[in-house]
Amino acid sequence: MKKDDDGLNVRFRIENIYSKNGFDSIDPSDLRGRMRWWGLYTQRRPGISGGKTAILEPEELDDEFFMMRVRIPGGAMTNEQLRVVAGIATEFGRDFADITDRQNVQYHYIRIEDVPEIWRRLESVGLSSGEACGDTPRNMLSCPLSGVDAEEVLDATADLHAINSHALLNPDYSNLPRKYKTAISGCPVQCTAHEINDVSFVGVRHDDGRVGYDLWVGGGLSTNPKLALRLGVFIESKDCVEVWSGVTKIFRDWGFRRSRNHARLKFLVADWGAEKFREMLESDAYLGRRLEDGPAPIEVSKERDHVGVRKQKDGNNYVGFTFRNGRSSGTELTALADLAAAHGSGRVAATVEQKMVILDVPDEHVEALVDALDAMDLPTKPSAFRRGMMACTGLEFCKLAIVETKARANELYAELEKRLPDFDTPITINVNGCPNSCARFQVADIGLKGMIVDDDEGFQVHLGGAIGDDSGFGRKVRGLKVRTADLPDYIERVLRNYESDRVDGERFATWVRRADEALVQ
Repeated sequence: MKKDDDGLNVRFRIENIYSKNGFDSIDPSDLRGRMRWWGLYTQRRPGISGGKTAILEPEELDDEFFMMRVRIPGGAMTNEQLRVVAGIATEFGRDFADITDRQNVQYHYIRIEDVPEIWRRLESVGLSSGEACGDTPRNMLSCPLSGVDAEEVLDATADLHAINSHALLNPDYSNLPRKYKTAISGCPVQCTAHEINDVSFVGVRHDDGRVGYDLWVGGGLSTNPKLALRLGVFIESKDCVEVWSGVTKIFRDWGFRRSRNHARLKFLVADWGAEKFREMLESDAYLGRRLEDGPAPIEVSKERDHVGVRKQKDGNNYVGFTFRNGRSSGTELTALADLAAAHGSGRVAATVEQKMVILDVPDEHVEALVDALDAMDLPTKPSAFRRGMMACTGLEFCKLAIVETKARANELYAELEKRLPDFDTPITINVNGCPNSCARFQVADIGLKGMIVDDDEGFQVHLGGAIGDDSGFGRKVRGLKVRTADLPDYIERVLRNYESDRVDGERFATWVRRADEALVQ
């Protein structure tokens, strides 16, 4: 499909043929292939059970509506941008507007006839759906507090936009072996999860006082999870675009294309190792020069979601709050735009944990804003369960899913709040609808991978995953598959065992790795 035509070229056909002639006029190679280059996937036809996901042909799973992702570098939006994003959801997407863990907004129920007008509105405010999906450089992550965090190593905003501008819709990078995920940040708590991105620039301070980035490559989850490797080089801001381009071209030229299941950069990095990859990057075919050795980032164990009220470097505050596992609406986002304008500068930013921050809030406005968010069920001081819960799109819209996720996750955190009202230890519970790990179940304290259990909806359990100063993938509990109806009982039992068996200050993931198997069954 990619040999026949660059995915970027499908835009012409969408604007001039498909949007005028309707869904049935779409060529199958465009429908299930190239349209992803413009952020469009067909969504799941209603009424198809999860047990049939891997059995039916693609055309049997397709609905005549699309999911569309909006590419929002670093998740940052002006007030005008937020209002446009919200208005599109309300007018064209049945008011659905999901906040993803890659700082996108994802629409549902989009008709092909409406896509050109949606593009016109997004592009009028500097946004796009271009390369939000497909075998391309996807939306690029950065800290939502770039430029305002009082403790940041450096402000990565300009470098983020320089790389994004170089990459976006550039034919040099529009035929990669598979999807390609970038993160760049100077965040003090390393909120962009550099350990699981294809290429990451992590803010560091050199021994001589200079600030720059430490370069990581080859992270990724899905069915073969791998943590990224450090190349041990120090990258200054002026070199970010060149180095990103070099890494990406290596992936383009050397990535494994024989099998899509082994085409991510992580497999090439695992095959070569960090030393060989660095040598190739420095070779005449790519950078043509040696890179400077540099320091590793400081390992952190703090929560990375930016929830709560914190001071900015200018004396104002940011206010971070929680959605319901990323589920929102155009109506709600419009209301948030009103709050951000009334109590701050109007700026907002999505996090990589399906949450959001309102920026530039003066002290005298904080209390009123927090109260207004609470009234909308968007708390700034959520329970440990709501704060640490994440869910992918799931069976409701995704053609790969086996189980429902958003509703199940909402039910689960509400039930755990009732059963364990005093539980205040940070805990991540990630609910995934299939093995592909869009909700990162392998790096959660409690990772739930959707599956059919005894002809019923259920989950395989992974325990003790983490990123940060104790990175590792969760362990599968031998033979443990839990029906959805039994999840609250199971998780309550394991968390009570943790509370009674842990030593002072012991994190859940650390406890799981030493706990007797009987305590986690």
